[in-house]
Amino acid sequence: MGILRRSNGYSKVDKEDPKELIHRRAQFLIYKVMEQAECRRKTSFIRIRLCRLKVKIGRRLKKLRKSVLVSISAARIGVYKQVMNQLKTWRRLFNRGSHHGTIATLPRPLFT
Repeated sequence: MGILRRSNGYSKVDKEDPKELIHRRAQFLIYKVMEQAECRRKTSFIRIRLCRLKVKIGRRLKKLRKSVLVSISAARIGVYKQVMNQLKTWRRLFNRGSHHGTIATLPRPLFT
């Protein structure tokens, strides 16, 4: 067959100047470091926002828990006071009946 085979399918490029090669490698490394720093900033920014959001939610939950506890204790105190007042009223009614024989006693007239 009439195909010529070469050892390399492309022509060899002249060797680069060593200074240019070092310069290009340095630029590549700088680019890589800057890219990594940029990625880190993005993730840390997201992490900071998430932390702030968690703190905000935590504070709101704490406030809500405190307000619920205060309202429950206030309701307990209110119910307790009502029950005690009712018991006092019943005691007065029942104690009067047992001592005097009647449920209610009439006041004595001042002038007779």
